[in-house]
Amino acid sequence: MSIWTRISEALAAIRAGEGLAAVFERLRTPPERTVAFTIAVIALGAKMAKADGRVTRDEVAAFREVFHIPPSDERAAARVFNLAREDVAGFEDYARRVAAMFRTDGAPCGRDSVLCDLMEGLFHIAAADGAWHPGEEAFLARVAAIFGMEEAEFRRMRARNVPGETDAYAVLGVDPGADLETVRAAWRAEARATHPDRMLARGVPEEAVKLAERRLSAINAAWDAIRAERGAA
Repeated sequence: MSIWTRISEALAAIRAGEGLAAVFERLRTPPERTVAFTIAVIALGAKMAKADGRVTRDEVAAFREVFHIPPSDERAAARVFNLAREDVAGFEDYARRVAAMFRTDGAPCGRDSVLCDLMEGLFHIAAADGAWHPGEEAFLARVAAIFGMEEAEFRRMRARNVPGETDAYAVLGVDPGADLETVRAAWRAEARATHPDRMLARGVPEEAVKLAERRLSAINAAWDAIRAERGAA
């Protein structure tokens, strides 16, 4: 059974009146946590796509970039996205349920967190049309607050994804005055947290490993830029 079939069944249960809380409770344990992760990206991504007042083809295409969707599952995936977009439930309810599921120790949402992976996908969808709208900024800030995301991590993620943000130091979360070894350590820590195997272990489905590729590319580009800058100096 494909992940999209399992997701369709979960959303059908919600629409049939089972309730979001009950469905997410059933998705708490592996491997069903990957279904919960995907539902969260679908539901929050679909709602966020309207935060700037419209849903563009770029934003829908971005969702397809986050998840590898086999041709045989494309129709099912489209139905799931449309169901989530039409659902009248507020995005904050989804965010709270997901936060409760993946924050078992009450620790802040740092870089090595499935909630951080989820936020990465939402940032990618928001920035897909090449513009950055205040409504999207407010949406993401609110979800990050519900997730308990550290402010420094939010800034790093914003620098990696928002069009026009080119601050390599912000991408790695280091001060521009930091010595090169400190910058190198930050780069290595970000790269380790972004490795696909680490993401899969956290509960990110295989269909979403493209998130790791994009994130690692931005991290490596920032490190290369800083090395080149220091070398030129």
